[in-house]
Amino acid sequence: MINMNILKQSTVVHLCFAISYFTSGLLLSLIQAILYFGLKPFNKTLYRRINYYLSYSFYSQLVFMSEWWSGTTMSIYVKKDEYDKYYGKEHGYLIMNHSYEVDWLMGWQFCDGIQVLGNCKAYAKKSIQYLPPIGWMWKFSEFVFLERSFDKDKEIIKRQISEICDYPDPVWLLLTPEGTRFTAKKHEASLKFAKEKNLPLLKHHLTPRTRGFTTSLQFFRGKIPAIYNIQLAFEKEDKTPPTLTSLLYGKPIHAHLHIERIPVEKVPEDEAEAATWMHDLFVVKDKMQESFMNTGDFFLESGVERIEPFKAQRRVYSLINTLGWAVVTLTPMLYYLLGLLLSGKLLYFSIGCAILAAFFILLQKSIGMSKISQGSSYGTEKK
Repeated sequence: MINMNILKQSTVVHLCFAISYFTSGLLLSLIQAILYFGLKPFNKTLYRRINYYLSYSFYSQLVFMSEWWSGTTMSIYVKKDEYDKYYGKEHGYLIMNHSYEVDWLMGWQFCDGIQVLGNCKAYAKKSIQYLPPIGWMWKFSEFVFLERSFDKDKEIIKRQISEICDYPDPVWLLLTPEGTRFTAKKHEASLKFAKEKNLPLLKHHLTPRTRGFTTSLQFFRGKIPAIYNIQLAFEKEDKTPPTLTSLLYGKPIHAHLHIERIPVEKVPEDEAEAATWMHDLFVVKDKMQESFMNTGDFFLESGVERIEPFKAQRRVYSLINTLGWAVVTLTPMLYYLLGLLLSGKLLYFSIGCAILAAFFILLQKSIGMSKISQGSSYGTEKK
């Protein structure tokens, strides 16, 4: 009988996952490119509907790693009547704390449950669009790529928000106002900035950058009906750290996700008042995080209305999709690589080793991109 724990920690298995994931990503981005230039100019709606499934096929492989491979569970705190009526049925603008290496993946896992994963989009650094295959996938999926120059970014936001609001099916657009993941050093810089600007001093978050939000707000108001305020937390006592490495090694984590639906009409129209609204929102988020860190409960010490959680149900599609890609990609790739490695010729053997090394490096680089230590600096750009 196969020992699953040994299997999940096997470098060979991890390498097979990397081969399948990156090969499928390249194939999917190639199909995207063909459709982007060959179909989108003539039928944008059809292109976007096809692209939903192409994107889903790629993203759901990581959802598989979280849900099925590691057995990660998620407690969701959402008002049940709103969940049934709105979630996955309308465009949404997401505001999420940026505290963990896997915060984006926990968001994807939730979005898979409400069937909007293929239309998940986010603000990202412009340089990411050149990284294969994830950056290419995001480029063809019309993500909002920013240059960190407000004059240029304002026009980019205006154009991309208009494109996203034109989608025929619900789109969820993610903004992490903190701009980078929380670390002690960045928090120190954030507190210094907040004191200089007379802004609230946050304990568990960085001071939010409000320009991206207030600029976007003026373009999506009346088109995106609601802001989804997401607070993610993991219990301090958990022995397994919430990282991609933990998930790759099949170690389960337990995410707690509180989501509040806020109608856009509740956000002030004045830019300065909207910025203050964002800062006030993060004060509440900070109280919730403090409460959770102290008690394991979002509500005991925060003053926020209690919502009883429910466990997210796993969907089988990420499992089927990942197994399908494993068969399609690994069968020819392993046949080819084994042929090179067993050829008896030094040149072919070296080529085979180089290909395996390339996939292993890609896997490590991808994990490294999500590490907190690799995040951008805080306080070096204008807020």
